[in-house]
Amino acid sequence: MKEKFKLTSLEKSWILYDVGNSAFILLVSTLIPIYFNALANGAGVNEDLYLSYWGYAGSVATILVAVIAPICGTLADRNFKKRIFLLCAVAGAVGCAVLGLASHWLVFLGVFVVAKVGYSSSLVFYDSMLPEITRDSRMDKVSSMGYAFGYIGSVIPFILCLVLVLMHGTFGLTQGAAMALAFLITAVWWILCTVPLLRGYRQTAFVAPAENPLSDTFRQLGRTFREAKKEKHIFLYLIAFFFFIDGVYTIIDMATAYGTALGLDTTGLLLALLLTQFVAFPCSILFGRLSARYEAGLLIKVCIGAYTGITLFAVFLTSQWQFWTLAVLVGMFQGGIQALSRSYLGKIIPPERSGEYYGLMDICGKGASFVGMTLVSVISQLTAGVTVNVFGMTLQNENIAVSSLILLFAAGFVVFCKADKLNKQRLSA
Repeated sequence: MKEKFKLTSLEKSWILYDVGNSAFILLVSTLIPIYFNALANGAGVNEDLYLSYWGYAGSVATILVAVIAPICGTLADRNFKKRIFLLCAVAGAVGCAVLGLASHWLVFLGVFVVAKVGYSSSLVFYDSMLPEITRDSRMDKVSSMGYAFGYIGSVIPFILCLVLVLMHGTFGLTQGAAMALAFLITAVWWILCTVPLLRGYRQTAFVAPAENPLSDTFRQLGRTFREAKKEKHIFLYLIAFFFFIDGVYTIIDMATAYGTALGLDTTGLLLALLLTQFVAFPCSILFGRLSARYEAGLLIKVCIGAYTGITLFAVFLTSQWQFWTLAVLVGMFQGGIQALSRSYLGKIIPPERSGEYYGLMDICGKGASFVGMTLVSVISQLTAGVTVNVFGMTLQNENIAVSSLILLFAAGFVVFCKADKLNKQRLSA
């Protein structure tokens, strides 16, 4: 009889951090864009430019992380991983709490950028811990369970926040006060879920520290770039990841902003995205189990194909029920593609240099996210007020902007097929 898969204490602590930080990203995907919209409207900002400003803020955050991540990742491989991880996680959580104090929309966007940079940077070190906290044979399952429990666990503080915001009058609170409490609850949840990993994790894979760690970090970063280009199987995978994760992150970060820009009911949007979390939980675990029977490369291809179809569906989104359908479809494949992408890289790189390579992966992910959000924002702004009739349906400028993501998914699929073929040849050699 096959032994039941059981998580170790360290694996559980690692997964718990996903539960903590996912509460923040759930707010980013739901309440934060709606609250920003309220602040912007109160200041008289043009409604047609709302999606653009929100997208630009996300783009600034991704640029900063793309610059910071590889440097910190290389430094982390000098046995500084735990300390820098703590610094980034605290910066993200404190930034989240401070969002409740920002009353002007520009100040709010500035604090949001800080919180998002802290969150995203912490994930570079968190992801690079994966090869150290588990074995290769368990990596796909553990990575998938991280996303799965992150989705379902983040719902706990989110439901409390949602009740506070939607029923703030019942509790004698203003909308601003309710949002401030929501930000504080999320920040505390994030910190509490981080503590077990900080207690249990010890960096076991690292390179010897240099006399001047900072200058050596830049030299090593240059060597990593050069070596990644020589290692074609890694280089092509990172390029493919750049393209396909673009659409994934853009859809995650701008889903609520997109629905709000289309004039859909905000309560319906929030409940639909809450449904996404419940759908993503079992589907993420399912992909982890499927990875034991099917190659991770094949499953990633399936996810990319599914996301291409999801994006095409989103282009023609005009009503509330379509957004609910979109939320379910995204939940089915979101965790799978993220988890398998993370563990796929962990299997093809040397573990003692995981920080460097996951730093490069984050450049690709954040660079792609920058391209995706900027592309959607620019096209949305350039086509403001424009409508197009397709198959008898009237598409607004936001619909037109989203269509650009289809090309990026297609490019990601083609390049990934080449990378996966090389990795198979390398393993069979």
